[in-house]
Amino acid sequence: MRFRDDNPADLARARAAVTAWRDQNPAGMGDELVTAVGRQFHPDYGVVLRAVLFAVDRHREHELTGIAAGHLPASRGRM
Repeated sequence: MRFRDDNPADLARARAAVTAWRDQNPAGMGDELVTAVGRQFHPDYGVVLRAVLFAVDRHREHELTGIAAGHLPASRGRM
């Protein structure tokens, strides 16, 4: 599969599937996700599902900690 052939509907479907899977499997790993929902997508879509899982987890972490997306503290003394 060439990802340029992908369409926004596939990505939206992946987000919904990953979010639902994460709700049911809060401690699940990426390989478990791909095994569980990967058959709903193109066989090469595993990398996309793992990336969506990362984004879902990061978004939930920000919700829990109260950090707004794009508003991370500036590094101190680093260049």
